[in-house]
Amino acid sequence: MLTILERINQLAKKAKEVGLTEIEKMEQTDLRKEYLQIFRGSVQSILLNATVYDPNGDDVTPEKLRKEQARVTKQ
Repeated sequence: MLTILERINQLAKKAKEVGLTEIEKMEQTDLRKEYLQIFRGSVQSILLNATVYDPNGDDVTPEKLRKEQARVTKQ
């Protein structure tokens, strides 16, 4: 993922300085989509492994999250 981010930053810098070719613009768009897909996947993974507790220590994980966690566990 770091190589993707480095390349996105290189293209952004070049775009500001001299501009990008059409091929570079397409590459930048594809890299951004790939990065967002990876990022969203990692956030989803974190959320699916989360449990929510109130200040009293009671489990108050939303039912929707529990159902999704159970669905993923079955797979």
